[in-house]
Amino acid sequence: MHELLERKKGIRRNILIVDDDYIAREILIKMLGDSYEVSCAENGVKALDIIKRDKLKLSLVMLDLNMPQMDGYSLLKLLRSDNELRRIPVIVLTSEKGAEVESLKIGAADFITKPFDMPEVICARVRHSIELAEDSVIIHETERDELTGLFRKDFFFQYGKRIDELNNYMPMDAVVVDINRFHVVTELYGRSYGDSVLKIVGDSLHELVSRTGGLACRRGNNRFFIYLPHSDELEIKLPQYIDDIDARINDNNISLRYGVYCDDGSEKNMEQRFDCAELACRKLRNSYESCFVLYSDEQHSKELFSERLINDIDKALSEKQFKVYYQPKYSIKGDRPQLSSAEALIRWFHPEYGMISPGQFIALFEENGLIQKLDRFVWNEVATQIKRWKDMYGVDIPVSVNVSRIDVFNAHIAEILENITKQNNLDNTNLLLEITESAYTDDSAQIIETVNKLRGLGFRIEMDDFGSGYSSLNMLLSLPIDALKLDMTFIKKICENPKSARLVGIMIDIARLLEVPVIAEGVETKEQMEILKKLGCDIIQGYFFSKPLPPEEFEALIEKN
Repeated sequence: MHELLERKKGIRRNILIVDDDYIAREILIKMLGDSYEVSCAENGVKALDIIKRDKLKLSLVMLDLNMPQMDGYSLLKLLRSDNELRRIPVIVLTSEKGAEVESLKIGAADFITKPFDMPEVICARVRHSIELAEDSVIIHETERDELTGLFRKDFFFQYGKRIDELNNYMPMDAVVVDINRFHVVTELYGRSYGDSVLKIVGDSLHELVSRTGGLACRRGNNRFFIYLPHSDELEIKLPQYIDDIDARINDNNISLRYGVYCDDGSEKNMEQRFDCAELACRKLRNSYESCFVLYSDEQHSKELFSERLINDIDKALSEKQFKVYYQPKYSIKGDRPQLSSAEALIRWFHPEYGMISPGQFIALFEENGLIQKLDRFVWNEVATQIKRWKDMYGVDIPVSVNVSRIDVFNAHIAEILENITKQNNLDNTNLLLEITESAYTDDSAQIIETVNKLRGLGFRIEMDDFGSGYSSLNMLLSLPIDALKLDMTFIKKICENPKSARLVGIMIDIARLLEVPVIAEGVETKEQMEILKKLGCDIIQGYFFSKPLPPEEFEALIEKN
């Protein structure tokens, strides 16, 4: 590239004249010698040696077709078949009628008819051929990624659109290839190793589109796009392509994920196809169960729905579209179950979608951090409600609220919660804080420090979903908690499966060792309640007693008890 730019600035180009006619060579030297550095060869064999020697500085070859030892046709074919030499333009010198067409088919840039006349025209043809060749090389260098040799993004989409237009918008599939955690690979093994992986992937994709048709490009640091003619068997063929690339990389630490859009006749343009493929590829983030996924309209609808929920949360909070429901928790230690507390559960009454299940937005908001906003809303609503019930009935009804992982890592979490209780003139023991067992495994030291601070202020901590987070018994001994809440999956089969009942008994024994009460959720039948009571469970909640209730209906339970 640098050499070509220097030539553009006025440095004299090098031309090789290949002709067995001495007079013809001298005439051309006379015409071109003032503007170019000219060298000569009298046959194709000598010319080929010179071309290979001076390939980096030659700007043009002027080639006679009829010569001894190696004629012009043979030399031209050799030059066009060599990846390094084919960039050098060739002007054919001929007096044969019809030879022009044949030489252009083989790959000549232009032709000049013998005998030579009109020097101005010959010089113009030489200059034009050199400039076209240099411009072509510059464009090639610009349109291709230097490391992988694949198209760059802008040229990729230009050529892809041209393919669509020239082929009457034939069905085309789009594939996005992404190298998982590539930044970690380069940090561990070095930049040169990362480059070698990128080059292997690039070479593999180039071969793939060479066989199947289509285009491939490097999109960003570790992402690739493939645009290829539609195949109904792509889902079958893709694992073969993947296995081939994996075999070439030959490193179990390197994994690739593939998002695929198969043309479904919906007339999406090229950008839209790749938007769909990227959407599919994102679904595989941090997944090790599958390496490729096909885009579907259902998936797209879910993604749009999720985006809508994310965009609507602020308005929903300000308009109080979220409603807090309360599911009662009953102590079963005495002869009769007694209302002891409640759990706050959120519901979203969307003006367009109606009631949205927490399963559709809780995990979504946890993933992007918006759960903090929702948690603050719930904490404030619950504290206000506890105060209202205290004023109405003269009793404290403790309520469990969720504290997400991201909340626990907030350095100001204790101040935030205490401000809420103070504003409502509540004792901190009225707000029960549920933290999932799995959260304790993220950073146990910081979790313990935060929880100890909260307990020191009087807040009580319930470990939620106990039994699902795989915490070690040794860790349990060091965790500051005030109650264990059994995951409901253990309760479902407690009547039918003796092993489930025994397992629940073991977890209750662990709670006894820790000297904390046990809460079982998801209790739906009298039989389940009786087994739990026999095993020593302290508190239960579930549809056997009541579904989650709005505040006004929960008040009927308070009055009854």
